[in-house]
Amino acid sequence: MTALADRAKGLADRAPDPGEHYRSSLHDTRVAAALGTALGVTFTVCFATGLISHVIQNPVGWFTWPSRPAGLYRFTQGVHVATGMASIPLVVAKLWVVAPRFWARPAVRSAAHGVERLLLFPLVGGAVFLLVSGTLNTFKWYPWAFFFPHAHYWAAWIMIGGLIAHIGAKAALTWRSLRRGDPTGGELADRASGSERRWFLGSVAAGAGALTVATVGQTFHPLRGVSVLAPRDPDVGPQGIPINRTARSARVTQEMADAWTLRVTGRVDRELELTLADLQALPQHQATLPIACVEGWSASATWRGVRLRDLLELAGAQPGQHLRLQSLQARSLYRSSPVAPNVAADRDTLLALELNGEPLALDHGYPCRLIAPNRPGVLQTKWVNRVQVG
Repeated sequence: MTALADRAKGLADRAPDPGEHYRSSLHDTRVAAALGTALGVTFTVCFATGLISHVIQNPVGWFTWPSRPAGLYRFTQGVHVATGMASIPLVVAKLWVVAPRFWARPAVRSAAHGVERLLLFPLVGGAVFLLVSGTLNTFKWYPWAFFFPHAHYWAAWIMIGGLIAHIGAKAALTWRSLRRGDPTGGELADRASGSERRWFLGSVAAGAGALTVATVGQTFHPLRGVSVLAPRDPDVGPQGIPINRTARSARVTQEMADAWTLRVTGRVDRELELTLADLQALPQHQATLPIACVEGWSASATWRGVRLRDLLELAGAQPGQHLRLQSLQARSLYRSSPVAPNVAADRDTLLALELNGEPLALDHGYPCRLIAPNRPGVLQTKWVNRVQVG
């Protein structure tokens, strides 16, 4: 038995250290603290802007999203996607820098340390899930069976919970490291020189910046020419505007559109049923508004049609009522969309009949679609055939 024990001990002594491949002076407390701080900023901004998008699409009673400024959602959702993209190289760098901690022995030094390590699962797992699924969403590729918006939303809450717990556990160490370093040793000590830190952090920042610039042109048009990785070109599509859902995918045919009428029903003095000619005979209003999609792309266009508030006045609807607009398409999660009173009353909220001086293309919602300021593209309902009041 003694011989077997000695042999086992000898094998253990010769076994490679799992952290041996991660030996580098850049596994450094200050580097980890700087990357963690940067990720805290990008994750928080990304979470906040994503939460805004969620409550706009799923209204709650305590929250009213303004209709002005018209391009605010274009900005917030662009920032959401941009900060998500910028987080990818930051996460990769942070995981590499702190890799020795994953192999530290003993794995758990105390109950508090065990809880801290356990809370890394929602933080790291949630972050990886959000960044991977979010990136695939910008390309509109869904190799999964779950509903992306709901999964993304709940994973974001899980991740942000893990982030808050991690900040609580590491705030003192991070503050101390950023101010004067951490010479006390531990899983990560200060090993790198100042020039090494600056070089590494500068390289990571350059990578994050390059990835952001390479994709943000789909919403920030001055960078369109250099955004070689942008999933969408905001100038490519029918009538110069991209589309996400075609008439074919929505099962809307030209014959259906030609036989179309618009009904105004609900809490009105008189219900209306209007043809395209009837709408064209009403006073027309023109507005230049962006259409901004949750995938991060946006484009401005000139729209012309009937003000929604004028149509409601014609039907005798009382001001301040909530609306629901329904589409001609038969089956879709976004077949209808809510319209809050402040949006319905805005001077530029239109039932648009024209786009950039031409009748709407069928893929853009011919004969009639909603276009409103400061609203996600997924709620700019196409092929509108019913306005339900109240």
